[in-house]
Amino acid sequence: MIIVTGATGRLGGAVVDRLLTRVPAERVGVSVRDLAKAKPLADRGVRVRRGDFADAASLADAFEGAEQVLLVSASAPAETAVRLHRTAIAAARDAAVSRIVYTSHMGANPASAFAPMAVHAATEQMLGASGVPFTSLRNGFYASTLLTLLGQARETGQMTAPPDGPVSWTAHADLADAAATVLTDGGPGGPTPPGPTPPLTAAAALDLTQVAAVASEVLGRAVTRVTLTDEEYRAALVADGLPESRADMLLGMFAASRAGEFAAVDPVLPRLTGHRPVSVREYLSVALR
Repeated sequence: MIIVTGATGRLGGAVVDRLLTRVPAERVGVSVRDLAKAKPLADRGVRVRRGDFADAASLADAFEGAEQVLLVSASAPAETAVRLHRTAIAAARDAAVSRIVYTSHMGANPASAFAPMAVHAATEQMLGASGVPFTSLRNGFYASTLLTLLGQARETGQMTAPPDGPVSWTAHADLADAAATVLTDGGPGGPTPPGPTPPLTAAAALDLTQVAAVASEVLGRAVTRVTLTDEEYRAALVADGLPESRADMLLGMFAASRAGEFAAVDPVLPRLTGHRPVSVREYLSVALR
């Protein structure tokens, strides 16, 4: 049985949908914190059990009978996320799974200015020390982040941010396809080799000036890229009510992009999925409708 954690979230839910086109429903189970939200999956024949990364006992039940577990990374502050991942890895090990598949990031790096990248690096290290075979999906930067960065640009005509670098913005749909492939047959090349994958990215890396130009074409009216200093951007975020810790994390994202941490593009994603990745233009054409 393949167990998917976080199956009521955007990525985990999409992975389950893809799996159900590839294997019988009785081979798929989900580990979720809220059973009510997973009722539609139960109605489709998926095994639904409560599992919370903060509750090792619940994971023991949720992972029972698992051959593979997809650990979808926790959305939590860095220290908390590492602790939650440690608990989930230990539960998968104790369940005697044959492989853990983890949703990591192309920028996983303990020295990154963007705090989540250190979490991914620490989790990969824990996976390596667990003794359980694992695959770490080095996912490209989620294209959905662009909607946050565009903010009110549709109304104001301005996309405001500090200096940035190119990012290979990648759609959740493509990454879900890749994860489902890895969890089943591994794609045209056969089973995925153990350890971190190459970057799973779209075909191009765009900076925000280029994104603004694409948004202008999609919306049919000008969107101008306005560059603020880091200090100006942070002050604006805090003035809008964002906690200072969150503002600092976002500044780290821009610093990491300026360092080129999210600029790589690689052909492995379309090899896994069998189709061309969604481009920024295609993504925004749907998301900004």
